[in-house]
Order: sequence, then structure tokens, then C-alpha cells
Amino acid sequence: MILILAIPSKGRLQEQTLDYLAAAGLSMHQSRGVRDYTASLAGIDGITMSLNSAAEIADDLIAGKIHLGITGEDLLAERSAGNRVHSIERLGFGCANVIVAVPRAWIDVSTMADLDDVAASFHTRHHRKLRVATKYVTLARNFFASHGIADYRIVESLGATEGAPASGTAEAIVDITTSGATLTANDLKILNDGIILKSQAALTASLRANWTTESRTAARALLDRIAAPADNHLFSTLEEALRIK
Repeated sequence: MILILAIPSKGRLQEQTLDYLAAAGLSMHQSRGVRDYTASLAGIDGITMSLNSAAEIADDLIAGKIHLGITGEDLLAERSAGNRVHSIERLGFGCANVIVAVPRAWIDVSTMADLDDVAASFHTRHHRKLRVATKYVTLARNFFASHGIADYRIVESLGATEGAPASGTAEAIVDITTSGATLTANDLKILNDGIILKSQAALTASLRANWTTESRTAARALLDRIAAPADNHLFSTLEEALRIK
């Protein structure tokens, strides 16, 4: 294989990714049927497509197991991908926000500063720290630190995070949301300044992958097809990122 491009293996994100490729005249071909987790990219030689979960794609980009991948910016940020990856293009789909939310009944809490006050008084009254349920441990800790909030503890969520306050396992949450409907259904509200990250799907390159002359040629062919005629700088930005890695 010359170049590995990973895309989501199922769901709306896969549909939108395939539409994105189709707009450039590219299509996925699975020789062994829809249950096959590898495919070829019809229209460009030398590219193997790998179908994985968005989380696995983020991990594989960071580890250098794949050259290119389409995954959520939230997943890369949570893993502190940093200078191990290069975002080639934000794709305008898979949009969602990572947010801080509290019970709607907390009528006097609308900002992170208010939450800081609540956390301090909560500790005094209950002799324990306010609990924040989340799957986004790194993003939550960094965001809370940026607002000077220290009097809390993270409860790692493995299920439906938005249900944690109602079930009594946490007082607040950090979660990802698109419309906010699920938060409303669970009587939660987003803090006014509680948007941690505005995320969307992005075509991302691994700077740790084995970028041979052949894989760069395949990448150029792909990116030249994807880029708009008047905006065909995608490969040059990748080359620059690889040069300074």
C-alpha cells in the first residue's frame, strides 16, 4: 500500500464523507461487500481506504498508522494531537460543540465565574468537591484551569453524560452537543461562556506516518482533486507541515 486514507465506518459521518469525496468525482469501492473494512478509492491509484470509528481514526493519525483521515476535531483536541497531526481542511459537516452545562434549576449560575463560586460553596457545604461528568477529560481540565476553577473533580463518563446530574452521579457536565435538544430534555443549560470547542470533521494528515515519495505523490493526486480549482493549495500546506515536523 502506498497511502492509507481512513474514513468513518458507519453513520451520518460516513455518508457525509462519501458525499464530500463524490463531489470531487471520487468513490469508494469495497471488493468484498459493505462489511469490508478496507476499500479502494476509485479514480486514484495507490490509495487504500480504511474504515474505522472516528475515535480510532484520531488515535491512528496520532500514532502514524495512517497517512490521512477524516475525523472530528474534538477527538484530536481531546487527545492533545498538537504537532503530531496537520489539519488540511475543515469540512463543514459533523459540526458540534463541546460545552459546559449545569442544571436549569441553577438560576443564578450562567457563567464559568458563577460555577467557580458554586464549586467553592459546594465544597464548604457538602465537604466534597463538585463533580463534573465527562468523556472529555483533557478538554475539561484545560478549560476549567483557564477560568481559574480548581475546586471540582472529574467523573469519567462511559455512558449518557447528560443524564449524570439527574441520576446523582455528578452536578455538572462537559459534553458534546449539536442542537442542544438532549440537554433540554435532561433539564440542563449551557453556560453563556461555556463553549469549550466548536468542532467539525476535518481532513487531517499524520505527521508521524511514513511519508515516502510515492505516498506524497498519491496525496497530491487526492488533494488536487478535492481542492477547488481556484484554491488548490492543500498539498502545499501539507508539504510545508511535513518539512518542519
